[in-house]
Parts: sequence; structure tokens; C-alpha cells
Amino acid sequence: MTTEHVLEGAIIGAGFSSGDRVVIGQWDRSPIGSFCDIMWAEPDGWKTLFVTRAGVGEFISAIYNFDAVIVDSSLQVGTSTKRGDITWSRGSMEFSFGVGAPFPRRPDWVTKRIERPIARRLLGVETNGFSPSGIEETYKAGRLRRITDGWAVVAGRDLGAIGPPTPACGFGFSEPPPFASITEVTSVLADPTGRLDGLLDDLVVR
Repeated sequence: MTTEHVLEGAIIGAGFSSGDRVVIGQWDRSPIGSFCDIMWAEPDGWKTLFVTRAGVGEFISAIYNFDAVIVDSSLQVGTSTKRGDITWSRGSMEFSFGVGAPFPRRPDWVTKRIERPIARRLLGVETNGFSPSGIEETYKAGRLRRITDGWAVVAGRDLGAIGPPTPACGFGFSEPPPFASITEVTSVLADPTGRLDGLLDDLVVR
């Protein structure tokens, strides 16, 4: 029987006029505990994963594709509970997003029967599929909020106006919504080969 691994948290997706795209994961629950990660796609397609510890990098890299993985314990992601703003800093890199009011929560039947086909046909967002490494993923979206404004500076370079995360980031089987947003997500992973189970067992032992 295939083991299912559950992650609960939020995904922030946005793009900039420079052509850079960023997907930030803030996970409160996962098989390796709470963590945050930053997936960054540069204009030329180069994909980098930023994590705070090596085990997180191994776990995410077992699911998605990256050209480089950078481990940096100084990476910080902060959320203002008052305004919903999000900030990220790592040395010479800084991001800040302003978040609008959330859309209302929906019952499970709405997610399963209505949102899945709409997400696929209108938004190009898949809620179930296989990652490049063959791991099955199922997403259930909770509250969705648009990112209303933001900025990013990398090594003194302003990335320009915030916008949709286009072109496609190419990290996995699905893409974030075609507008800058933050979405509460429950993600269920299942690997019929057992490779992910073995990796997680190894990470726990270490």
C-alpha cells in the first residue's frame, strides 16, 4: 500500500517585469516538520531552490526539478498578521508583497466537483498529477488572496513591477495561478516506487 505524505501551508506565486518568477512555500506541517522554501526561476529559465537546511533541499529536490539548490540558514520569510504582508530576505535579496482580503472558504464538494475542472480549463492549474520524478500530487486549495502590490531587489537590481508568474516556471507538473497570489494549500504526496518513503526514513534517522 502506498504511503501518503501530507503538507499543509501556503504557496505564494508572483512574477516581475524583469522576467523573474518566484514561488514561496510556507509549510506548517510536513513529513519533515515546518519549513519555508523559495523556488526562483530566472528570465533565462535557470531554476534555483533556496532552503534553510539540507534535508529540506533533499526532500523538495526529490519531487521537483532545479538547476541549483542553495542552503542558507539565514533565509527568513515573515508574515504580518495585521496586514497579511509577506517579506523575504536573504543577504542581497529582498522581496515584499502586499496581500488583499481573502476569498471565502469553500466546502469540500465545491473543491472536488467545481473548482478542479475550472482550475484546469480556465486557469491552467492542475490539482492532481505527477511530478517529474513520478510522485503523485494532489492539491486542495483553501483561502486564496491576490497579491495587490510588491517589489523585489536582488544584488541591488530592482526586478520591476509585480505581475503574473509567466512564462511557466517549470518546477513541477502544475503552475501557480496566472496572477500574483497566496493560496492556502493541502498537498498529498504518494510515491508508488517507495523512493520518497526511503528518503524520508533516512532524513528522520539523520
